[in-house]
Amino acid sequence: MPSVKIKKHTPDNDMTPFVDVAFLILTFFILATKFKPEDAVEVKIPGSVSSIAVPEKDAFMVTVDKNARVFVSMDNPEFKTILIDNLNKTRNLGLTPAEMKAFTDAPSVGVPFSQLKGLLSLDAEAMKKVNQPGIPVDDSTGGELNYWVRDALVAYSGRKLSLLIKADNDSKYPAFKQVLLAFKKNDQNKFLLITAPEDAPAGTPLYETRQRQVGQPSN
Repeated sequence: MPSVKIKKHTPDNDMTPFVDVAFLILTFFILATKFKPEDAVEVKIPGSVSSIAVPEKDAFMVTVDKNARVFVSMDNPEFKTILIDNLNKTRNLGLTPAEMKAFTDAPSVGVPFSQLKGLLSLDAEAMKKVNQPGIPVDDSTGGELNYWVRDALVAYSGRKLSLLIKADNDSKYPAFKQVLLAFKKNDQNKFLLITAPEDAPAGTPLYETRQRQVGQPSN
């Protein structure tokens, strides 16, 4: 008697649920990811070994490029609005609401007060193409960085504001010194330097701590 052959059927797999889950995960990462703002100037920072993490929010950063140009930036739009509103009143900048909104949206600025209105009147793409000369830091040229630091502290009155300095590895000391003087004039003696992280030397306490954190046995 011949054996009965059972007809084989190709399994019918419905991939719709998997596709839905994949899109949900992708949407989550798109909405949750905080993209790094574009830098106004390229800066090659020195390396260092440090156990201190750089603050990711509520920070006021001063950037110094290799040509001693100085730029300022803040991460919190709410306090950037307070900062530019204070400067507009105290320095008589004559900025319109649209121009102050442009400052809030800009990643950083590096122009004298006399040129700020002209810069902020441009659209975002045109602003990126402007070769900004830097904020005057020396007293002989107005020492305007002092006012930026002052009003940033006023904007954060009652709250902690981290002061950061990001200087190019080839920047000259006089410009860096003027930044420190602007902090000192505002009674600010604590700040963090932005550097490229390097591994701690083997055998040091920081090296041992980092090895334990990543779950690797030290030699």
